Amino acid sequence: MFNHTLRTNKFVAWILTFVRIYLGYQWFTGGIHKLISGFDSGGFLQGAIAKSTGDNPSVQAWWGAFLEHAALPGVNFFNVLIPLGETLVGLGLILGMFTTFAALMAMVMNSAFLLSGTVSTNVQMLLMEMFIVVAAANGGRIGLDRWVIPYIRSLFHNKDKTPATQIPHLRSKSAM
Repeated sequence: MFNHTLRTNKFVAWILTFVRIYLGYQWFTGGIHKLISGFDSGGFLQGAIAKSTGDNPSVQAWWGAFLEHAALPGVNFFNVLIPLGETLVGLGLILGMFTTFAALMAMVMNSAFLLSGTVSTNVQMLLMEMFIVVAAANGGRIGLDRWVIPYIRSLFHNKDKTPATQIPHLRSKSAM
């Protein structure tokens, strides 16, 4: 019942719109700031790796190993990916375009930041993003998804409604 209300109720769509725009603003301004002022994730990654060792590690060892052996060697890639991802996620949430995907990618980034030992507002943002993802299309009902998603679906649906039984090579032998 809760899922049905979250996914179909128009009042909930308005609440999700405010949540979506707030989150979008947070992501967009963070991403733009990083794009304009320059961004280097190397220090953040090294700090997270350091937090994965010692007597009371705040970062899981497996995540620290991932950061050390995958993320840190690819730091230049992440220096572009993070600011660009934050900006695009923010834009998607503000405009209500590809809303569910934008919120899902926001969840991935928030989870990565949390796993790296950064608390900040990531927990609250993650919870709000989960509501948008669970709400699915209702999260972008009051936004560009209202027009974009039906258009994209129309591109992939078969416009030719000819039944398979009328196409000779698809007819079963018993129908011949």
